[in-house]
Amino acid sequence: MRDCFCTINLDQEEVYRTQVVEKSLSPYFSEEFYFEIPRTFQYLSFYVYDKNVLQRDLRIGKVAIKKEDLCSHSGKETWFSLQPIDSNSEVQGKVHLELRLNELITENGTVCQQLVVHIKACHGLPLINGQSCDPYATVSLVGPSRNDQKKTKVKKKTSNPQFNEVFYFEVTRSSSYTRKSQFQVEEEDIEKLEIRIDLWNNENLVQDVFLGEIKVPVNVLRSDSFHQAWYLLQPRDNGNKSSKTDDLGSLLLTLCYTEDCVLPSDYYGPLKALLLKSPDVQPVSASAAYILGEICQDQKDAVLPLVRLLLHHNKLVPFITAVAELDLKDTPDANAIFRGNSLATQCLTEMMKIVGGHYLKVTLKPVLDEICESSKSCEIDPVKLKEGDNVENNKENLYYYVDKVFNTIVGSSVSCPTVMCDIFYSLRQMAAKKFPNHPHVQYSAVSSFVFLRFFAVAILSPHAFHLRPHYPDTQTVRTLTLISKTIQIIGNWGCQSRKKSRFKKSVMCEFLKMFQEERYFTDVKKFLDEISSTETKESSGTSEPVHLKEGEMYKRAQGRTRIGKKNFKKRWFCLTSRELTYHRQQGKDAIYTIPVKNILAVEKLEEGSFNKKNMFQVIHTEKTLYIQANNCVEANEWIDVLCRVSRCNHNRLSSFHPSAYLNGNWLCCQETSESTPGCKPCTA
Repeated sequence: MRDCFCTINLDQEEVYRTQVVEKSLSPYFSEEFYFEIPRTFQYLSFYVYDKNVLQRDLRIGKVAIKKEDLCSHSGKETWFSLQPIDSNSEVQGKVHLELRLNELITENGTVCQQLVVHIKACHGLPLINGQSCDPYATVSLVGPSRNDQKKTKVKKKTSNPQFNEVFYFEVTRSSSYTRKSQFQVEEEDIEKLEIRIDLWNNENLVQDVFLGEIKVPVNVLRSDSFHQAWYLLQPRDNGNKSSKTDDLGSLLLTLCYTEDCVLPSDYYGPLKALLLKSPDVQPVSASAAYILGEICQDQKDAVLPLVRLLLHHNKLVPFITAVAELDLKDTPDANAIFRGNSLATQCLTEMMKIVGGHYLKVTLKPVLDEICESSKSCEIDPVKLKEGDNVENNKENLYYYVDKVFNTIVGSSVSCPTVMCDIFYSLRQMAAKKFPNHPHVQYSAVSSFVFLRFFAVAILSPHAFHLRPHYPDTQTVRTLTLISKTIQIIGNWGCQSRKKSRFKKSVMCEFLKMFQEERYFTDVKKFLDEISSTETKESSGTSEPVHLKEGEMYKRAQGRTRIGKKNFKKRWFCLTSRELTYHRQQGKDAIYTIPVKNILAVEKLEEGSFNKKNMFQVIHTEKTLYIQANNCVEANEWIDVLCRVSRCNHNRLSSFHPSAYLNGNWLCCQETSESTPGCKPCTA
């Protein structure tokens, strides 16, 4: 049996990993990862590992899908056979090569053809143990009975080496000076020759690591004496193996891959102006936002960007109010209010995900951490009980968790974002006006969103709302399912005059009787009253900092080590709407704080500055902070969120230095003064 986990990689750079599924040969992960790809790549790869506590994790096998093949798999659930992992299969990067064929006349009058091989550069070589490699290349002219080999110099700590070295090979020689066309001399031999370039990582004391190869037939020069191109590195012998590999198992994947062409923002000006007028159009069904949302409703392509645009320009509340009012006109039954999947419900659901992230964290994360990290069983169905379980103990555990989650939710109204409260207020007023003879409909209009589509969904899938790092195990999933359904029913009961259970199983009906005390119904109504009120709340709006992102990264130390060089320290970073801080460990006090108002620019840092990938710089009023993220996706996400939160600063820089200031000068422009203005325009 194995303790398995899976990683998602762009080529060989890990960007995500699943939880570990213990003691299984058929692990069930059921985890979803969504990310924007920030760089070019050749393969989207998935590696399956066997976790090892004392030694390096064992790589079982991998699935590598070429970029050009992703679209054919998009939207499909497919079983992929795991392939073996060895140095020949771990290939990425490309080589810039130039070939030239010269004709020379030797001192004794013979004609000689000389092949000139200019290996210019490589790009995108793989990381070795997370760091840039020390690459070199061997250049060989291979043919019948010959194998002339030469070697470049080793380039230190880089994935993009600039070799710029030229090698000369004698190709053919005629017996006398009978000048022929330079492409007719011994053409039979030229047909059989090829240039082979092998890339290696110089490991010094241990065996060098093969990085990939390219093979170029010399006859590419048949029609011209000059040829140059970029070549993708390939596995040795193109990865072909004569012997049949063992069956390593299969991996079930569902991929959704899209490529968008994004034009400069000026191109979208007319559409943006048209969409922002939508809340004022009468009727709203004739507005651009409504039409666009209805056209793309099934695919949900337009809803999220539409909500973001309207929210950013403070137009979302009137738009959702208008489309919700349109929904109510077609709702004859008070019990079916906002139960469908309309444009109004989709917009409101996306809005709650965007603005309610911090609200969910401060409300649910502590109690969900307790539930997920404990091993208490909450199964109350006798059919599903495990051997040794006691149903009465499980019922007590479930009651404790439901009661704690419920009290946490109904006591959280002060933290509910103002935008959510404003929309809930509008929904409540419209519902009461539409169904004046149903006094409870004003509560169900709000409950159908805040309980059914917000809290209940977050409890059921905490990893999808960044409340937990991974998909829970099977027992915890069952516990969260029972809690989520119970919370939904209690929230629904508080909006109805008759409290009836929707569970058909008698065991759940018996359990729900424990929550039919009057205090639960009173607390639900009080909570719904508070979050659908227009009164200003003490902790809403901008008075409380919103938690935006956190994670472990490396920062360049500001002080000096004993040997006089600045090094990199692992730190826990935390960003809120007010400040960026880093800590020695998660949960410890901050050792450095940068107020958001002091951030002047956030830009990528050239790899050559410290010979490290995925670096960016936070330029602030005191000193530039250099940070290395764990992968390209994480770096892109941090840069994006830092730029967004600091974009409103009036003192932002217009230019920056793309490289670091080291040894008395800027590496990018060679200026010696550290205060010299930047040599490159800042990203808009």
